[in-house]
Amino acid sequence: MKNSKNTAPSRAGFKNDSFLRACRKEPTDYTPIWMMRQAGRYLPEYQALREKYDFETLYKTPELAVEITLQPVRRFDVDAAIIFSDILVVPEAMGLFLKFHEGKGPVFSQPVRSERDIRKLRRLNVAEDLDFVLKAIEWTVEELSGDIPLIGFSGSPWTLFAYMVEGQGSRTFRWAKSMLYEEPERAHRLLELLSDQIAAYLSAQIAAGAGAVQIFDSWGGLLSPDLYREFSLAYLKKVIRKLEKGNQPVIVFAKGVHGGIAGLAESGADCLSVDWTVHLGHARRLTGGKVALQGNLDPAVLYARPEVIRKEAENVLRAFGKGNGHVFNLGHGLLPDVDPDHVKILVDFVREASRPFHETP
Repeated sequence: MKNSKNTAPSRAGFKNDSFLRACRKEPTDYTPIWMMRQAGRYLPEYQALREKYDFETLYKTPELAVEITLQPVRRFDVDAAIIFSDILVVPEAMGLFLKFHEGKGPVFSQPVRSERDIRKLRRLNVAEDLDFVLKAIEWTVEELSGDIPLIGFSGSPWTLFAYMVEGQGSRTFRWAKSMLYEEPERAHRLLELLSDQIAAYLSAQIAAGAGAVQIFDSWGGLLSPDLYREFSLAYLKKVIRKLEKGNQPVIVFAKGVHGGIAGLAESGADCLSVDWTVHLGHARRLTGGKVALQGNLDPAVLYARPEVIRKEAENVLRAFGKGNGHVFNLGHGLLPDVDPDHVKILVDFVREASRPFHETP
């Protein structure tokens, strides 16, 4: 595997650019499909590697990250790959000690809760601090040989803030939300810092060859509409505005932010990923054609019988309706105990059943 620096294919160079075209609301022959967390726990190939290596080793070793990224591409023939990594590499590189605990998830042993904690955070040198991600992107793009694009990603400023202040995942995120209410100026300083780091990180991913980037605002649904506009949406806009990119689409996935869909359409993103609790047709009306839409099959549908999977997938296609600008995806990530054969059934069905929705009169 070569370590080349300029491996990104041109837009015209992709053998299958349907995903990129859909993100830009350009005509496609069918609705392209990829899935969040398509590289990971549900695949036997991944489980075999996981028996040999811990999770941190997998995402910090470029050769292993490349292999895991490519596993679902080989198995399912999806229309885009997404790099195997973790959103918490950014705060870890900023100086927070991160530990993954079985059954508990990621934990920061020293949360960021004071002014002193914020001042101690390192400003990233992305090329050095996150070189393992950039190498994995470069090498994956080379392995893909222009067949399909690779998606890079990061957590949003608010989502990383929530983990960093809380120290771990939580039902209430007491410490993170308390800072918004009681110390809003401090919260804004941390979010401003994170916006700069995330923009630099995503720009570096694009320079390394990512054909698109997705920003995961996984904890956006914790906030009221007013708090969301002030502490999440405002910083999503800053990240997107600061990105150094060409024609690479930007996708925003804001889970649970139902009241903010119209505002997210003004964020500068090219595509909004919608969770499964929102009717896709409603989201299309709210956004008024300003952005493409991605989603939004309930991940639990993949536990069902094949005929049910096909029926529910068709419902999603019908919810969006005819026309361009739809990327088929799940409303969240693939669940760890899903049968891979059911994923294959979904991919094959969407590719064929979606074609009538793209036929011109």
